[in-house]
Amino acid sequence: MRILLFTGKGGVGKTTLAAATAARVAGRGGKVLVVSTDPAHSLADALGTALGPRPREVRLPGAAALHAAEIQTRDLVDGVWSELREHLRTVLHGAGVGEVDAEELTVLPGVEDLLALSEVHRLATGGVWDTVIVDCGPTAETLRLLALPESLAGYLERLFPTHRRAVRGLLAGLAGSDNVQRWDAAADALGRLAERLSSLGDLLTAPGTGVRLVLTPEAVVTAETRRTLTALALQQIRVEGLVANRLVPHPGSAHGTAAGWLRTRRREQERVLAELRDSTDLPVRTVEHRAAEPVGAEALLELGDELYADDDPLTAPAPAPVMEVGGGGKELDAEYSLRIALPLHRDAELELARVGDELAITVDGRRRLVALPAVLRRCVVVSAVAGDDGLTVGFRPDPDVWMR
Repeated sequence: MRILLFTGKGGVGKTTLAAATAARVAGRGGKVLVVSTDPAHSLADALGTALGPRPREVRLPGAAALHAAEIQTRDLVDGVWSELREHLRTVLHGAGVGEVDAEELTVLPGVEDLLALSEVHRLATGGVWDTVIVDCGPTAETLRLLALPESLAGYLERLFPTHRRAVRGLLAGLAGSDNVQRWDAAADALGRLAERLSSLGDLLTAPGTGVRLVLTPEAVVTAETRRTLTALALQQIRVEGLVANRLVPHPGSAHGTAAGWLRTRRREQERVLAELRDSTDLPVRTVEHRAAEPVGAEALLELGDELYADDDPLTAPAPAPVMEVGGGGKELDAEYSLRIALPLHRDAELELARVGDELAITVDGRRRLVALPAVLRRCVVVSAVAGDDGLTVGFRPDPDVWMR
């Protein structure tokens, strides 16, 4: 299963490029579902057909077809989440939380995004498609969306630990309640939620899942793209490539005011793209600005052909190692290094902290805990160097625990 998530700053054309990629894959015989999780749905506009929450067939020129859907999160909140909130209230009441406080604590920020991602997972695993292409919301919303499974899983574990969910009737006994059936129902519901969060986390970090970042060749937009690359790497989500959209046509040898403007604008865009390519090893594809907006299956197929030429849209660069341990030795003067693949933009605010057997990495306010390899757990951090190729942390043996 291949899952491609398209995101980027609002207005850069991610929906159109997601739809064009889906059309290209389907045109070559692939079984494709393209689905929108963007609250401001425009996938139907790009395809030129009405869409709803159920996948609908969209015919392409020739015999090919793809399926498309727009997830309606409001319906999911009214249906799935309302029942789960009741179970959460049961747990909080049993913990001595007042009714008003319990009401506030069960209003989880971003629950619509979580349900949308769950619906993508359901469609991906329950359908006949071998490729699912997701038109995500703008970058900030997408980063929140992709971080939700891990953050909510941590919240649930602190609120309702696994070892308590596993014992039937335990929560009722802890709360002093005789209604064992009600508490067991809450345990079952929250246990299913925990499993769903785990499945979502696995889906996002699976080898077949990747992000395509869409941008326009402008300095402000590329700066946000660099920050997004760092944030996604921090969440261990793989970015497979960048797509620069709306590159203005080169006027050639034409003269006149319009030709001069195009020539100047094209030079500026090429300068921005050159800087972007110098700052990343990821492939950068380009799409020229069109006079007519690409709407409908035929126009999207043409756009897909321009975007990928003779390449397979599903091909991804080989993933680099996430972590590499270097150095070695058995004495107290031994030196070790830990290299973490984390692309850092120029103005990144980086903080490191040791938390037990983990290394806490915070970049621009976003935090990730990295479990240290066994040998480094008996060491102390002595240095850290951030570069274009990632973060390298130096370690030396801790005399208090090294020989144990």
